[in-house]
Amino acid sequence: MTSPQKLLHFWNIPAKKQFGQHFLANPATAEMIVARSRISSEDIVLEIGSGLGALTIPVARAAGKVYAVEKDRQIMELLKVELIASNISNVELIEKNILEFDIEALAENAGRKVVVMGNLPYNISSQILFQMIMSRCAVSKAILMFQKELAQRITAKPNSKDYGRLTVMLHYCANTKKLAEIKASLFFPKPRVDSEVLEITFNDAPEYTATNEAFFFRVIKAAFSKRRKTLKNALAGSDLEMEPKTAAQILEGAGIDPSRRAETLSVQEFVKLSNYLGDKMKAI
Repeated sequence: MTSPQKLLHFWNIPAKKQFGQHFLANPATAEMIVARSRISSEDIVLEIGSGLGALTIPVARAAGKVYAVEKDRQIMELLKVELIASNISNVELIEKNILEFDIEALAENAGRKVVVMGNLPYNISSQILFQMIMSRCAVSKAILMFQKELAQRITAKPNSKDYGRLTVMLHYCANTKKLAEIKASLFFPKPRVDSEVLEITFNDAPEYTATNEAFFFRVIKAAFSKRRKTLKNALAGSDLEMEPKTAAQILEGAGIDPSRRAETLSVQEFVKLSNYLGDKMKAI
């Protein structure tokens, strides 16, 4: 693996800050990630942001097929050459913004769920996770690299400052675990913080099922819209459009103290609240 710095210099391509580009520069780290991901020849992999191929090439050697989505056309041209030089023929490069990519269509055409992998740009990491939650019927698991602060939010427990909307949504439908911690010094350009690789395994069905999932996600968003406020006031001040008195009655009816804050509720309690509120709104 040629160093990212040398490759970019040779091709006269700058690392683009607006794309959040930080290229993995250590081959052993890439091999370790692939090994811990347990990718096999049976897997079809969707790679988000293939970059210079640090992960693409070892993943392609382990997987049956890799669809590598990359937004940067200059980088894609470079990667084509790197794949040929590495004698890799099972990678299909797709020039597209991942947020506009249809994951479900890919899985349908492939005839099976895909494994998603990637070193995610920090500025769109949360959006990509929301996208995957909505398309999880097409994804068996995701092996993703995040900046450490976001990884901590994803794996947070109730009653912690990192526990938030994204945490609850993910914990509702998936199990997460840390696979590795990657030092900032192993990237070029060097980011300001370390990264973590997480494995997110989507469940066939939630442990606690929301009657109306879209409404459930609305309730979570409303509850965390004003983190410093009590649940009663957060719900009353949200787009759910209810009076504080009504919000208090709903919470009490769901067995939840109206004076609690959103970050204290478990996934099960959010499901209970959403289902109870949904039934009450139907009755009105």
